[in-house]
Amino acid sequence: MMRNVLALLGLVLLSACGAGGTSSAPDAPDSAILAARYMPDGPPSVTLFTVVNNQSGSGAHSGLLISGSERVLFDPAGSFNHPRLPERGDMHHGMSDRMVAFYIDYHARETYRVIEQTVPVSPMVAEMVIARAKARGAVPKAHCANSISAILRDVPGFESLNVTFFPNRLSDQFGALPGVTTRVITDDDADDNHGVLLIDPVAVEPTIRVSEN
Repeated sequence: MMRNVLALLGLVLLSACGAGGTSSAPDAPDSAILAARYMPDGPPSVTLFTVVNNQSGSGAHSGLLISGSERVLFDPAGSFNHPRLPERGDMHHGMSDRMVAFYIDYHARETYRVIEQTVPVSPMVAEMVIARAKARGAVPKAHCANSISAILRDVPGFESLNVTFFPNRLSDQFGALPGVTTRVITDDDADDNHGVLLIDPVAVEPTIRVSEN
């Protein structure tokens, strides 16, 4: 994946939301967040990422990508970070297509797969989810699925979701939403690849395999 490292920019360590993460997230300044702002092409959408253990089938982590007037990643109690992505309250700013691919590649390995579920939403709904995720702030350990399901449950189109602590249960509920599309992403990198030091993502191609459902 990213083993031939030439320039070191940041250390990333994967931990499940139930076994890692923190309730004290970085607090990037407004200037950094504004400079990193990424405005995506295409219609607004909400994407749920679920990291699943390939051996046990248990859900290890949940993350939420929202594409509206900007594209942001709410990664509650997660360990993903990059110096090009200012973070405030578990919200990562500057999520370009390449950075989204790096987030996926960071989690997918021989022992974990990533389920990506995307549902189209209206611009109003996208902004509502972004606002609620920003207001939620930093999330304690073991609350990744709980915080995401609580953010979404009262939003138009997501009322069928029940609040849960379990990533797989949230994924099952999200998968039943009308119009959802699903991808399962795998990678055969060794399990210890989470200790890799990231270089400039412009110079590195993330490596993933995708199966469409």
